[in-house]
Formats: sequence, C-alpha cells, structure tokens
Amino acid sequence: MTLRQLFSDREPDLPGLYAYPDGHWLRANMVATADGAASLNGLTQGISSDTDRRVFALLRTLCDVILVGASTVREEKYKPARPQELWSHLREGRPPTPPIAVVSRRLDLDPDSPLITAAPAHARTIVITTASAPEARRDLVARFAEVVIAGQDTVDLTTAVDELSKRGHRRMLAEGGPRLLAQLAEAGLLDELCLTIGPLMAGPGAPRIVAGTPGTGSVATPLPLTLAHVLEDDGFLLCRYTRKDN
Repeated sequence: MTLRQLFSDREPDLPGLYAYPDGHWLRANMVATADGAASLNGLTQGISSDTDRRVFALLRTLCDVILVGASTVREEKYKPARPQELWSHLREGRPPTPPIAVVSRRLDLDPDSPLITAAPAHARTIVITTASAPEARRDLVARFAEVVIAGQDTVDLTTAVDELSKRGHRRMLAEGGPRLLAQLAEAGLLDELCLTIGPLMAGPGAPRIVAGTPGTGSVATPLPLTLAHVLEDDGFLLCRYTRKDN
C-alpha cells in the first residue's frame, strides 16, 4: 500500500483533465455533502460552490447531450443549456449548446415549460419515454421537442443511449437524479462519475446520489471505480472516477 498526497499548488488544466476519450462515453456529474447527502431540501444549490458550478459549466460545454431524469427537471426547474463564454472555444465546429434529453416514463412534464418551448433550433429538447405513455401528452410535447420511444412500459436506458448515439451524441453527460444514476450504473452504461464532495454534514434523512431498488435480485451489483483525479477548492473535493474495466 502506498499513501500519497494528491494536492498540488499548480493551476489545473480543467479542459484537459475533463476531456472525453475517443468513442462513445457516458459521464455522470453529481454533488454530495461529506456525509453523503445528494441535496438539501430537494435542491443541489445549497451543497454546491462557485468552483463546482464552473466545472458543471465546463462539463456541459464538452458534451454532446445532457441526460436527466424528469423529477430532477421538475425540482431544479431546468431550462435549455446556455452558451458559456469562458469555454465557448471548446465548441468550435459544433452547435453553441448541447440539447437536453429528459427521461420520462409517463411524460409527467409541463409541455409549456421553457425547457420544452424555448430550446433553440440547434438543440431541441429530446424527451425519452415509453410506448405506453399517454398519446395526448406525447403529442403536446412533440410540438416543440423530439420524442424518442425506448421501451414499452419502462424506459430501456440501453435503447435510449443507443438512440442518442445514432443522433451523433457520443459524448454524454448525465446530471441525475439519483434514480437515473442508479439505473444507468445497473444497466452497465456508466463510464465515469464526476463527484463533488462539499464540506458540510446534512444529517440523517437526506437522499444519496443513487436511489431506488435494483431491477433484479435483492442487492445492487457494486461498480468498481478508479480514481482519475482529485481537485480541491475551499474544502470542496472535485473527484473524477472511471470504471475500473474501461
């Protein structure tokens, strides 16, 4: 066993540290407190920091599509991604912003929300749903968004990821929530986890960054990870992990 000190006084090259590898890659980005809480009062803002939000903007800039669950869209009041002036050069040759792809089994979304109606033409919102979702709601959403059917009664995330890849979205960024992250990991689709750990204890009762129950069996299958890097700012640790078998 070798014990190492990971911190350095050098300014990190953030775009280099978070650059996507070649080929298809699905990265998740989450934030948690020191005692494992994924949010405070249902929101992540209270456990984040300026540096965490800076990396959040960078990860959005680097990706081709942002994947998010419907409950997170509602709770965090999602809107279309905005261009990031600081990182704009990283999108040369691509549209100014990536589209947001929302996973919603029953289409329990507001079809008149800005995320649906205000998305730019180059990044129309993608709604991934099921064949059994209400047809009337599907028609309402399809007025402004692209609707993708992936599964009969539940969203098949493998099919969903394949459909996004067919549209040229090889570099994917999942922003949660906890149920979606758990399902992506269980389906073997997660290649990387970026996790910011804040210097705060939220106490009992707060959700973790994964939630729900495994689809098969009684115990979830652990996903071994390799630590790629750790950054520190004002007590916040920005960790990047990759799958050990990648």
